[in-house]
Formats: sequence, C-alpha cells, structure tokens
Amino acid sequence: MRWRRDFVPPALLIVVLILGWYFVARVSGLRSFILPTPLDVFRAGWETRGLLLNAIGTTLLATGIGLMLALVAGIGIAALVDFWSLAHRALYPILVVSQTIQILAIAPILIIWFGFGLTPTVLIVVLFCFFPLAISTADGLTSSDPELIALLRAMGANKRQIWRIVRLPSALPSFFSGLRMAVTYSVVAATIGEWVGGSPGLGLYMLRSKNALATDQVFVAMFITSFLSIALFMLVYGIERLTLPWYHSAQRTEQWEGPGIY
Repeated sequence: MRWRRDFVPPALLIVVLILGWYFVARVSGLRSFILPTPLDVFRAGWETRGLLLNAIGTTLLATGIGLMLALVAGIGIAALVDFWSLAHRALYPILVVSQTIQILAIAPILIIWFGFGLTPTVLIVVLFCFFPLAISTADGLTSSDPELIALLRAMGANKRQIWRIVRLPSALPSFFSGLRMAVTYSVVAATIGEWVGGSPGLGLYMLRSKNALATDQVFVAMFITSFLSIALFMLVYGIERLTLPWYHSAQRTEQWEGPGIY
C-alpha cells in the first residue's frame, strides 16, 4: 500500500504528460526540429546509442570524481568549522558569499588554467556540490543535543569523544540531506562543464545536437541527465535508509502518531 501511494500517482502523471506531449506535437503541426514527438526522441536515442553510451560513461566518471572530491572537502571543512571556533567565524561567511559567484563565469577561467578535457568538468562538479555538503554537515554538527553533550562532559568525556558519540551521529541526517541535494546537482554540473569545456560527455552530445538542429537528440540528452540525477538521488536515499534506520523509524512514528499533547 505504501509503495502504491508513493509511486503510482507520479507514474500516472508522467504517462499523462507523455500522452499530452504526443498529442500536442501531432495536432499542432510543428516540425520535428521544433517539437519532436516522444517516438522521435526514442528513435533518436536508439540510433545514437553508441555515442550515448560513451557520453554517459564520461559524464558519470566526471560526476563520480567530482562528488568524491566534494565529499572530502565538504566534510573536512565542516569538521574544521565545528572543532575550531575561529575557523567557523572566518570560513562560514566566506562559504555563503562564495555562492553569490556565478559558476558559469568561472568555467572559462578553469579552461584557461587547466585546458579542455575532464579536469575543468570535475572542478565544476566540485564547485556545485561542495557548498550543500559543507553547510548541511556543519549545521548538523552544531545542532547536537546540548543536554546530552553536557551529560558526557560531566562523565569526563573529551571533545573528540563527544564529537564521535554525539555530534557525528546527530549530523548524519543533515549530511544525507546535503548529499541528496549535491547528487541532484552533480550530473547537471558535469553536463555544464562538458558543454563549456568540450569533454566528450552528455554536454558535448547536447551541444552538437543543438548546433545540428537535432532537437530530438537534445531531448534524449535532457531525459538521460534527469534519469541519472534521479537514480543517484534514489541511491543516496537507499543508503540513508540503511544507514539511519532509527531516524526514519522515528519519522514514521511521528507521522502516524503526531507530535503528541502533553
């Protein structure tokens, strides 16, 4: 019943949207390079499946490397900010201000510094994914239960033990929230990096299709990018469910029983 409630409504909506798209593309009389039908898009994907497989592999490689680097940097900065109050006062505002810089404006600079290829694409993924990971983890570390921390201090626990026993477990829900956001951005970021930097992935596939007015292939790349983002999101969500069963069981209990009245 829970599976039906969660998945059947969006699946039905997707089917309705595809049928509406097909109807509009047929009835409107628009040419296929303006609005292709779903069948045209499927046919274009099948005809270019060899190029698509190579492009998907390159995009996933850049996405994976960039995500791993963003994870290391984000968790490291979050831990440094939590351990050292001076770092919190110095770095936290800079992290916030850094998000006002348009990453697309930085992309040409990265290409000048590192050339065309995989490296600037990976760095763009890191820039997109680093901020949600660092901020979410840092906020999770600082939102630990103060009463539990005071209890451990009264029992003689040092700062490292408090961080391992209280702060780190309490930060995991926030960390996974930031990770879900980061993986959603990651594939799009890799595509943007390939678009700008010429790495042979989905971004370059989309750029060449756009220049050739092959709109059906542009739709193919767009749908594959969305599918990869959703797949990574669901993978992280599944890992979160396995890692934090206590958190989700508590959420489910509160959802069914309510917060209660005392």
